Amino acid sequence: MTAIVNGIDLVEIKRLAELAPGIRQRFLARVFTVQELDECAGRDASLAGLFAAKEAAAKALGCGIGRVSWQELEILPDDQGKPVLLLHGQAQALACELGWSSWAVSITHTRDHAAAFVSALLKG
Repeated sequence: MTAIVNGIDLVEIKRLAELAPGIRQRFLARVFTVQELDECAGRDASLAGLFAAKEAAAKALGCGIGRVSWQELEILPDDQGKPVLLLHGQAQALACELGWSSWAVSITHTRDHAAAFVSALLKG
């Protein structure tokens, strides 16, 4: 048996751009890994895309943020720039428990919105 699970999310970019500086720094540190922040270089559209991808990944896991933490869902580019989902800690344990593997991530944005779609494959 083969099964596929999906998650999707949409984020308004201005919600990140309009955060007060002190709140923004705490938010970024709580949600993103150091490597993710380095890759985004402060670009709000890129950060919103990663945020949407993390939300979509949590939805695909079927648990939302809470059972897994933001930083346990890491999105980094491969050698060609394609986003790759890396699971850590509880997120990795849950994916193994559920049998999900072969994750795929797609991120896009316009001037106003960022969206992400995450899929995982279960082969049995």
